[in-house]
Amino acid sequence: MKVVFMGTPDFSVGTLRALVEAGYDVAGVVTQPDKPKGRGHSLSYTPVKEEALRHGLTVYQPSRVRDPEFIETLKALCPDVIVVVAFGQIIPREILDLAPYGCINVHASLLPKYRGAAPIQWAVIDGEKESGVTIMRMDEGLDTGDMMAKAVVALDPQETSGSLFEKLSQVGADLLVQTLKSMEEGKVACEKQPAESPTPYARMIQKEMGKIDWNCPAEKIERLVRGLSPWPSAYTYLKKKTLKIWKAHVVQEPAQAEPGSVVRTDKKGIYVACADYVLCLDEVQLEGKKRMACADFLRGYRVEESTRLTMNKE
Repeated sequence: MKVVFMGTPDFSVGTLRALVEAGYDVAGVVTQPDKPKGRGHSLSYTPVKEEALRHGLTVYQPSRVRDPEFIETLKALCPDVIVVVAFGQIIPREILDLAPYGCINVHASLLPKYRGAAPIQWAVIDGEKESGVTIMRMDEGLDTGDMMAKAVVALDPQETSGSLFEKLSQVGADLLVQTLKSMEEGKVACEKQPAESPTPYARMIQKEMGKIDWNCPAEKIERLVRGLSPWPSAYTYLKKKTLKIWKAHVVQEPAQAEPGSVVRTDKKGIYVACADYVLCLDEVQLEGKKRMACADFLRGYRVEESTRLTMNKE
């Protein structure tokens, strides 16, 4: 089976590697254009491009995949199937219909839940007990195509979006290879998705979403911390300086102070009042400093009881 692979970020790399290791003929790899990075603005390869070059694969980087010239380039490759994993552009009908087996997508949720760009982060933020991967035959809708296979992954109570990312990347790679084999054998039974999703659209994560509102329940804030780790991170302000919160846990102690107020500190961390209970900050990073355990942070920085953590630089 001749495959064209389309993907861009780290999440896509495992699937490309699995295709190569399984012996598939990867006729071409399509990824986003290189972008300037760092102070020198030197062009940076996408993770998928780096992986493709390691295997000696041909890489294509069109600014718009819908351009007629690029579509003709794809046609000339004569793929049997096009595999799409977090590519980053909308795939037009001309490409969806180009290969005999169509465009097959690896989506990091149990569809129809969490259609959209950031299903991993939102599953953690929303407190889901399980997530997973769905292999889907793409159509022109937003993650609405027929489902071909699923794999369920239980979420650990301390799951971060980073740890779930790693799990689902590997699960998705293995499931995609299994699904392609089943397709070749004619053993795939597709299931149509319902029109509506039971969850909100998993919109793209923005940096400002990490700003902590201490008027929220402690459990909700703790999930936000895990869901935005490692990027963009949850944060608050301590004496006009940004304080990133990397790890925290809920203390079953009713909050008896104004939300955002430090109720005490000890060797374990900084205890902050929320709307209902107290949240203990376990690992933090003050603006200009390294990420560290709260116990280490408190050795060099005094945080007094009643200190306010705020949403803005007050």
